[in-house]
Amino acid sequence: MARTPTPVSAEDRAIARTGRMLGLVIAGTMLLWLGGQWIGGRLGLDPSYAYLMDLAAMAAFFWSLVVVVRLWRRQKRAGK
Repeated sequence: MARTPTPVSAEDRAIARTGRMLGLVIAGTMLLWLGGQWIGGRLGLDPSYAYLMDLAAMAAFFWSLVVVVRLWRRQKRAGK
């Protein structure tokens, strides 16, 4: 017997969209940070640029942490 698919609510779609965006931001930040460190080393850039990249990556990861907590609370509130 085929199972009838459960309808997906707008709240579930919004949570899924936020989760996908969050995953892309985390992965993209890590790739950009690693690439920036590698390129900076190859080009012999001043270490202050490495610190700048580190701060930018930490800001993105902090933002991601805030969004994860908000997403977790949103899911809890929705009763999932």
